[in-house]
Amino acid sequence: MFRIGLATLVVLALAAPANSEPRALPREVDPLPLAGRVVVIDPGHQRGNANHPREISRLVDAGGFMKPCNTTGTATNGGFPEATFAFRVAKRLRARLERLGATVVMTRQRNSLDLWGPCVDRRGRWGNDRADLKLSLHGDGASAGARGFHLIVTTKRPGFRKASTSFAKVVRGTLQDAGFRRSTYIGGGTALSFRSDLGTLNLSRMPTVMAELGNMRNAKDARAMSSTRGQARYARALAKAVKSFLGEQSR
Repeated sequence: MFRIGLATLVVLALAAPANSEPRALPREVDPLPLAGRVVVIDPGHQRGNANHPREISRLVDAGGFMKPCNTTGTATNGGFPEATFAFRVAKRLRARLERLGATVVMTRQRNSLDLWGPCVDRRGRWGNDRADLKLSLHGDGASAGARGFHLIVTTKRPGFRKASTSFAKVVRGTLQDAGFRRSTYIGGGTALSFRSDLGTLNLSRMPTVMAELGNMRNAKDARAMSSTRGQARYARALAKAVKSFLGEQSR
């Protein structure tokens, strides 16, 4: 056993200032703040939807009414597809959330011209048995003069509308902090939209937001959405929102 002699103790005592206070130990920081949490990421559409018109036109339950399984999505004027944008941001977001300890479930694992779907009813129900949160990623295809992101919450699920709206507001804040602009054409300046016609939202049983991250037909939005740097900015902002929202729920 290591022993400290009396002389050593005296030296240590003399070295310490007479009026010194014990130093506070550094606060322990949880390196995995999302450990035990399950997050569903839904990258909108699929690259090959246009090659499977029969499959994506099939009617499915969208929350008490029937609607086509899926759509082709939009693209920038230069031809960069919404499906590819959503998938690239989703992969970056997944990596960030997993580093924070979350279990991440993706509604699709590939972005391929050979594949289609999944249908909106499956997307909506994905994770209902175990997930804490769902984020559906999209890009809008409005007129070229319209710009900015907006966030959609369902009106069909009153039990989840309040929490989903709270989540949408957190996402709005982190996107703004990252330099993205609120929609100039939807939400009346709030960037919030409440709808009852989207199966992905209507069938979810957890706080869920559909994020239209920009207008792909707008030149300024399109530059950010089609660039690696822009996609990384989106992923950072969304990961921050998920961490903040789930952290508040835990308190």
